[in-house]
Amino acid sequence: MASSDFDGILLGMGNPLLDVSAVVDQEFLDKYDIKLNNAILAEDKHLPMYDEMSQKFNVEYIAGGATQNSIKVAQWMLQIPGATSYMGSIGKDKYGEAMKKDATAAGVNVHYYEDESTPTGTCGVCVLGGERSLIANLSAANCYKVEHLKKPENWALVEKAKFYYIAGFFLTVSPESIQLVREHAAANNKVFTMNLSAPFICEFFKDVQEKCIPYMDYIFGNETEARTFSRVHGWETDDVEQIAIKMSQLPKATGTYKRTTVITQGADPVVVAEDGKVKKYPVIPLPKEKLVDTNGAGDAFVGGFLSQLVHGKGIEECVRAGCYASNVVIQRSGCTYPEKPDFN
Repeated sequence: MASSDFDGILLGMGNPLLDVSAVVDQEFLDKYDIKLNNAILAEDKHLPMYDEMSQKFNVEYIAGGATQNSIKVAQWMLQIPGATSYMGSIGKDKYGEAMKKDATAAGVNVHYYEDESTPTGTCGVCVLGGERSLIANLSAANCYKVEHLKKPENWALVEKAKFYYIAGFFLTVSPESIQLVREHAAANNKVFTMNLSAPFICEFFKDVQEKCIPYMDYIFGNETEARTFSRVHGWETDDVEQIAIKMSQLPKATGTYKRTTVITQGADPVVVAEDGKVKKYPVIPLPKEKLVDTNGAGDAFVGGFLSQLVHGKGIEECVRAGCYASNVVIQRSGCTYPEKPDFN
């Protein structure tokens, strides 16, 4: 394919958040009732933690948000300017400006909705022993409106794209935007992908998630999310391979593509289910002392995976690229990467 064929080929929509990241202590986690390897929305009790983190610990500010991370990593892996686009909502403030600068420098074509009255969303990233916990204060990210998507210059990004990726987190913000995109994808034989994203999405946003499932050609998630999904659907199994198969066999809106389920399990093999069969792919081993933090590991996996999927590569190559990208990201703070990928 010529590089012009890749123009805007992959579109992401989600919650752009500024990561407020720090290595914390167990006392801090206990104080705010935070569990490692989890992702939640901030409640009132969490709101003081962002200031406390910056006072007590060494805080880094990193442009984040699950979908935006994945799109940036895909863009990095592709090394073709403008191959990816992204939409979401930020505030008109210094954090929003920083985010715009960061995403544009990464080569992503961003069309943000800018909310006049609400600050840019933040995500507290608490790291302990390399494991992360995410506490998202959506703020402006929660203000995305379907009217923004319908504007001709933004809908043009949808029309141009051939692949779509939306993290489950966006289900809490604009299900009507997701509906427009998934229906466009189905009507035009394009590839629609989503992520389970967090146990709370599978549990408390089950109904909106279920409306999307028939449209999903690829479902991503990790083992904790898959087990929550299984429990919520009354499947009575904790076996990730069985769950992946069951998910891949849920009804589909169109017969154009069979559904593929891709479940990561940290340091354990990636589980891929399609056609009622499971394959497992080992991840790249990493000595414990090289692990900085797992923040962005799953996002990076998806980004790497999608970078090969848009090239028309097979599942094995897609998983290999996903494992490569996540291996790079976990050796750095947040979802960041060197200037050029070393993936062949």
